[in-house]
Amino acid sequence: MTLQSTQVCIIGAGPAGLLLAFILKRNGIDCIIIERQSREALEKTIKAGVLEHPTVELLKDLGLGERMMRDGAIHHGFELAFGGQRHRIDLTQLTDGKFIIVYPQHEVIKDLIAANLESGIQILFEAKDVTLHGVATTNPILRLKTGDEDREIAADFIAGCDGFHGPSRQAIPPDRRMEYTRTYPCGWFGILCEAAPSSDELIYAQSDDGFALISTRTPSVQRMYFQCDPDDDVSHWSDNQIWDELQKRVRNNSGWRLKEGKIIQKNIVAMRNYVCETMQYGRLFLAGDSAHIVPPTGAKGLNLAVGDAVVLSRALIGFYKNGDETRLINYSETALNRIWRGEQFSSWMTDLLHDFKDEDPINRRFRRSQLELIVSSRAASTMLAENYVGLPFAAAEQIGKELQS
Repeated sequence: MTLQSTQVCIIGAGPAGLLLAFILKRNGIDCIIIERQSREALEKTIKAGVLEHPTVELLKDLGLGERMMRDGAIHHGFELAFGGQRHRIDLTQLTDGKFIIVYPQHEVIKDLIAANLESGIQILFEAKDVTLHGVATTNPILRLKTGDEDREIAADFIAGCDGFHGPSRQAIPPDRRMEYTRTYPCGWFGILCEAAPSSDELIYAQSDDGFALISTRTPSVQRMYFQCDPDDDVSHWSDNQIWDELQKRVRNNSGWRLKEGKIIQKNIVAMRNYVCETMQYGRLFLAGDSAHIVPPTGAKGLNLAVGDAVVLSRALIGFYKNGDETRLINYSETALNRIWRGEQFSSWMTDLLHDFKDEDPINRRFRRSQLELIVSSRAASTMLAENYVGLPFAAAEQIGKELQS
């Protein structure tokens, strides 16, 4: 058995775990990352990526934004389409110059893995049989396998950034976890297609036929979604049926249509809100999807994970540099302020744009009235824009300044 020790052992090489490790290393704190997938699998798993303005600025401040700024698509607004009309929400004008960047999550992962390895951080890919022990004590231990080798890692702290199905949250006794869930009676049918962009900006389309989202990936590959039964099967849909459904969802009075092309990927995305308010237990701290899930409508998942990494890194830096445990003690409370805002916004956006099976017909009229208010009232559109571009991270700007000094 290989025995190792570190100050912080991080489970999961997703956005939260990789960013946390990078910030800690830059502050002289030793860490090891444990990841169940291979590097190749992580870097090739295509996921959506709308980066909020605070996320963009933080990555730039940390020296991690070169490829993002070169290859990402800066969006200064997006469109709401309903009732045969398209209405632009000018994010930059409504939020004093802020914007978002469309930059897929797997590209963020590539940047963060490369930066961590260059910094000398050990990442144990393809880890198996990961178990946590003694997390309620001051000497937690991880046991795992890499290949045929058994490993044991002793750490001061464990950061559980291993997603919803990882072992970290399960290490907290069920009777100590405070959890909240909302499951939606719909999913998103997603496609990747080889086609030119249909729009310069994202389009959120609401219709009596259901919701659709028109997004982009590259000048030649596009990402689109339409609302579907969560128990549907992608094999039931031909390419022609998919394009007919998407065109129906975005039809309008101007005659504008989507640009079609070869569909190269199909999948169905589940829709739910989930929050585990117990984000810490002894020396174990949860971050990212291990603690919370959002429906994709509000584009908050990756950004909430980044926010957790910011809060947790500040707490650990304070502990190691000053012996101050205040931020560690208050980690859950601090992180949850932003998490619940993101959860509520994502839920609101989902309710606003989707028709749900067997709902009271009056809800459809309420939904249309709310959309009309948003596109006609600066106050209402500003509320939407401010939440969409992202609320500030707790002390995010200060972290950037500290690392530059």
